[in-house]
Amino acid sequence: MSTEIVILVEDMRLHGYLNDSPTAQALADALPIDGRARLWGEEIYFPVDRVVAELDETAAVVVHVGDLGYWPTGRAFCIFFGLTPGSVPGEIRPASAVNLVGRLTDDPGCLKLAPEGAPVRIEKK
Repeated sequence: MSTEIVILVEDMRLHGYLNDSPTAQALADALPIDGRARLWGEEIYFPVDRVVAELDETAAVVVHVGDLGYWPTGRAFCIFFGLTPGSVPGEIRPASAVNLVGRLTDDPGCLKLAPEGAPVRIEKK
């Protein structure tokens, strides 16, 4: 069963959901989660110390705008809203494979205004 969430980045508020994968459910169980935005191109990521997961059947090396991921290498939550430095024409690529844990249901375009270090909070809706 998916979990409806709200992601707050500074004064921006975006709705989404975590899917029913084991990694997503571990994140849902850890909510609320707070962090500080780190930027890698048009990706926000931040460490989530309370969740440790390996790559699973949802793992992907190409993602889409609005995808939410968990990056096992960095033990981090990822929000994809555009191209990253690893992207190639027509493909958004994370630094390495991520578990796809959910999606935003709102347009993530506003995240282009998020500065490095902005407070981020993920909570249940």
